[in-house]
This record gives sequence, C-alpha cells and structure tokens, in this order.
Amino acid sequence: MKKKIVLIYGGHRCEHDVSILSAFSVLSSIYYDNYEVQTVFISPKGKWIKGPYLTNKPISPNILHLSNTSKNISPCQIKTLGAIAFPVLHGPMGEDGTIQGFLEILEMPYIGAGVLASACAMDKIISKHLLQGVGIPQVPFVPVLKKIWLENPGSILEKINNLIYPLYVKPANMGSSVGITRIEDSSGLQEALDTAFKYDFRALIEQGIKAREIEVGILGNEDIKITDAGEIIKDVAFYDYNAKYIDNKIQMKISAKIPEKIHHQACEYAKKAYEILAGSGLARCDFFLTANNELFFNELNTMPGFTQFSIFPLLWENMGLKCQDLIEELIQLAEKRFAKRQSYF
Repeated sequence: MKKKIVLIYGGHRCEHDVSILSAFSVLSSIYYDNYEVQTVFISPKGKWIKGPYLTNKPISPNILHLSNTSKNISPCQIKTLGAIAFPVLHGPMGEDGTIQGFLEILEMPYIGAGVLASACAMDKIISKHLLQGVGIPQVPFVPVLKKIWLENPGSILEKINNLIYPLYVKPANMGSSVGITRIEDSSGLQEALDTAFKYDFRALIEQGIKAREIEVGILGNEDIKITDAGEIIKDVAFYDYNAKYIDNKIQMKISAKIPEKIHHQACEYAKKAYEILAGSGLARCDFFLTANNELFFNELNTMPGFTQFSIFPLLWENMGLKCQDLIEELIQLAEKRFAKRQSYF
C-alpha cells in the first residue's frame, strides 16, 4: 500500500511564488511507485485549498496555481492517518515555526526542522546572538527595533557608525533577499530601514565585506551529513529576489575551489550551528569567505529552495544523491524524528 504525502505550498507572504516553484520540483522527484500526494495550496490571502491528488508526476506547474478554486478547507482537515506532511513553504508563516507548531498539534510527522529550530534560524537577530555565543564568527551587525529607531535613533546611530560601508539592511524575519537593501553611505539608511520595516518591526544592519559566498547542504537528525561546498558566482554586488528566482542570474560552482582547511572549518561551523539551533531533517548553511581565507557565518536556512535554480539539491546531487533519493531520505528522517518525539509522551 502506498504511503501518503500531504504537500503544503504557497503561503500568503512574499515568497509565495518561490514556494510554488519548489513544490513543483519536489512533486517531480517523488517515487510514485511508493507514494501518492495530496496537494494543499495556501493562497496569498491565507485560504487553505485542497489541490489535486497525484499518483503520477505532474506535467506542468500550472496545476499548482489554485487561487480561483472553491475547494476551501479548514487547515485541520489535512490530517490523515499515516500521512507525512511536507511543508514546502518559505519565509514567515511557513519557515518560522508557525506551520511546524500546527503540525505538532495535529500529531503529523513532517519534513524539516521543528518549531524551535525553524523560529530561531528564521530570525536573523536571534540566530546571530545564539551563534555568536558559541564562537561562530560573523560579520559585525547591529539589530534595530523600529520603536527605538523612531523614539531614540541616536542610540542606534552610535552603533551603526562603528560599521564600515557598504551596509546591508534586512528585515529580521524574511528570506529570498526580500526587503534587503545595500547602501553605500548614511544617506540611504532611512529609506533602507523603511523598506525593511515593511516586512518586520525589527531589522538587522550588517557590515558588507568583499567575499565569496560559500554554501553547504546538511541532512540528518542526530547523525549529520554535510556536502562538499558550493559557491555562488556573482557578477554584481547584490542579488535581489528577481535575480535569484525570476531572471535566473545566479551561477553556481560545485564543488567550490577552496582550501581543504577552509572546507573542514565550514563543515564544523555548519554542524555546530545546526546542533545549537536544534536543526533536523535538512538545512543549507551559508558563509562568506574573504580573500584572506577568513570564514564568516551568514545564515542557516531550514527549508532551502527546491527550485530548478536552487543550490541545495544540486549540492546533494554532486555527492551522488539524486533528487528522488534526497526526497526519500527526508521522508525517512521525518518519520524517525516523529517516532522519537512521540516516545517522550
């Protein structure tokens, strides 16, 4: 008898379209001899919609655009005995512990990190403070609370003045480069913060550095496996959302040409970050590498993209794990994590 996967995608925030691209790639990589899939679409307005029931690989991503359908359901209706949830959701309300907490309440096994890891890794300020505490090197940063910025900007400007331009101004909780602005001097600071505050009441200001962008993929619960490093090859200073997902201007080199010592260091930092943030299932860990071979942690992404442009599945393919087997591995990890968690109660 085939097992059922409940694939949840879409979402009502800015990374909605990325989620649809990732969902189609996942659906194209499932072993349908062993699984059948109930798709569940979350519209941009937050409605939950029962999508097509798939027993074969879909032909086109068009079947996943369901905003105009009338098959609205209550979120609780996704619970199915023996089913595994796959929340292919990026950003707030999908990658920040919200959907994970809901699935915990439903007592459904699900792919990806748990509530704590999802929430902490998604929050750029919290994750940086946690990892700073265990000695993982990061570029200098300043957290900004909107209320304090409006009432007493001088207290924050004093800290910002210790940073060296260019600076990157980011919403504390957002992904896919949404809401991020690169500024070359203080004249762009207010506008950049205004942009970040459209997405969150907290922002992060990071010192920019001239560096290569190095990434590794992670799989596992207690036993952690890490890929060889890949590198994003840039021809501009900053890739925004459109460059990443619409224009496809990102180029990747796998494996990255870096010293063995640096690769070992990246794997150690990635493993430590994954453990400190209580990661499980999967993650992608991103670093900056300077010309002097200084390595700085950037972020841990607990639900990396699965689109045709995404580096996470390509990193594992380079390790000999094709996408179909990667999905199978994630299913097995989800079931093991669920069984262990249930044993505590």
